[in-house]
Amino acid sequence: MKLKTKLIIAFLIVILMPVLLLMLTVWLAPHLGRDDGTILTLVILALAVTAVILATWIYTSFIRPITELRKAAREISEGNLDYELDVKSGDEVGDLCRDFENMRKRLKATAEEKMQIDADHRMLISNISHDLKTPITAIKGYAGGILDGVAQGPEKLDKYVRTIYNKANDMDALIDELTLYSKIDTSRIPYNFHPVDVEGFFGGYADEIKDDLDSQGISLTYYNYLTEPVRIVGDEEQLRRVLNNIVSNSVKYMDKKNGFMAIRIRDAGDSIRVEIEDNGKGIAKKDLPFVFERFYRTDSSRNSSTGGSGIGLSIVKKIIEDHGGRIWATGDLGAGTVMHFELKKYREADHEQDTDS
Repeated sequence: MKLKTKLIIAFLIVILMPVLLLMLTVWLAPHLGRDDGTILTLVILALAVTAVILATWIYTSFIRPITELRKAAREISEGNLDYELDVKSGDEVGDLCRDFENMRKRLKATAEEKMQIDADHRMLISNISHDLKTPITAIKGYAGGILDGVAQGPEKLDKYVRTIYNKANDMDALIDELTLYSKIDTSRIPYNFHPVDVEGFFGGYADEIKDDLDSQGISLTYYNYLTEPVRIVGDEEQLRRVLNNIVSNSVKYMDKKNGFMAIRIRDAGDSIRVEIEDNGKGIAKKDLPFVFERFYRTDSSRNSSTGGSGIGLSIVKKIIEDHGGRIWATGDLGAGTVMHFELKKYREADHEQDTDS
């Protein structure tokens, strides 16, 4: 019942009840044979009962919800966002209480999100600090060796310089990853979508990294099971970042003397499915659903010396989802890992329809 209706009813009761009781008294007096004092007592008693009922109704309808609302506001002002306001009234006061409760829930969600963001940022700083320390220590050590004359001879000097160069590249990649993370955090990843030939892109990428993997003792095989030429809509630069992150993870956690990696392209109806398999450390089944979450590290990687910012695979997931695809992982600890992701095929008719609309 709305507040306006309740006020009208209360007003009518206050105005009409005495009049009705008076009329009833005048009508019943000759029939009851009571004296005026008795009748007056009955009228006063009826008015008192009506007043009590009316006061109780007003209290439950107005005063109690407002009191609860004030208490909730006081609790929230003191920082207690868990205090729930439970008012079932259907009038405007009840609507106000429900709006207040919705506001509390939004405030709580915002506060929890801010706490999570702050925790993520602290973890990111900790991870980045740890990961920067390793190459910086190596650079200082090798540079010190050169300054102290330890690196005597062209070969040893070349080795020291190359190590410094590689460690500097590692730092640059880490900073690049951090920069992209900041863009993801504000949804400002720059994309340049256009039709991409599947064989040309993935086959060309496999050719590019094959020699480098061979030098690290990892053999790479590439299979394209598509029966006809297929294109996808994508940003080649960002898709290359996806492949680089997955491949670098495979290399980082490769613990076999004879490493193996395979890139497979399969048909998945309206999409293509890319599988990148390795025979490295693998991931425990309990960790598989969480590997794409920010800062999540499995026990094996957390205890290893390989480090990592903990955001690489979350960046991969974001890019794939922004391409309208999905990504997941399979495998088991000690048995290697397979990263699967799907990307929608490019269809000329769909593209023309999107352009027309």
